[in-house]
Amino acid sequence: MAADGAVQSVRRALGLLGCFGGGDASLGLSDLARRAGLSTSTTHRLARTLTGAGFLEQEPSTGRYRLGPSITELGQLSFHRRGLHRIAPELAELAKITSATVDLAVRNDRHAVILSGGSLNPDSGAGLRRPLHSTALGKVLLAWDPEAGAGLAALGPLRALTGRTIVDHDELRAELGRVRECGYALNDEESGDGVRTVAVPVLDRQNHVRYALAVRSTPQVIADARIGWFVAHARSCARALEILLIPPAERRLHPPA
Repeated sequence: MAADGAVQSVRRALGLLGCFGGGDASLGLSDLARRAGLSTSTTHRLARTLTGAGFLEQEPSTGRYRLGPSITELGQLSFHRRGLHRIAPELAELAKITSATVDLAVRNDRHAVILSGGSLNPDSGAGLRRPLHSTALGKVLLAWDPEAGAGLAALGPLRALTGRTIVDHDELRAELGRVRECGYALNDEESGDGVRTVAVPVLDRQNHVRYALAVRSTPQVIADARIGWFVAHARSCARALEILLIPPAERRLHPPA
């Protein structure tokens, strides 16, 4: 029983940290409690423990909480150990060629999490998580995941963000098959009106997806007749990212041209 209680406390503490994933710089105690689904007293106890360990810090003037230096330290370590500090020139070149927003993402549970690219705007207030089912990034991360097809039900209800969003699991499974067949994913105003995105995978030697690379603009810019052009440039960048991000022993031996 004591072990179960310890696991529950860890889950709740991690849940508190996850409350900051929506783009808020700081949150009050009541906001944290509401988002985490916990009582105020439990939230206060957990926040105090996390603050003592440096994972949260409390603003002296307002009493609000924000992510602490321990999170920053671990984030920087992970960023560099993944090799992400080396890819900015490649993403910038793709953005320059296409005149579009370029993002690189990985999967985290039910979301695609943007790690680098044009969507990392600290002033926008937008979080870095994107739904898997309604984005080109997410479709790529699902399509080349060997266990995704059988586990789509784990995504839960597929929320409609526009009239074009896929909300049926069987329809999503069929869409992922098409993505694998053609080698890229398309978000055609499924995540937001006026947004069109193409995305391609960064694959390892086992043909499993490590990252998803997306080019985002409007339907007028990424017109039907130019989708192939955008995909070709995205694939060229993805091949370069394989070299920069995947260890030699895990890279594809002969990436397709």
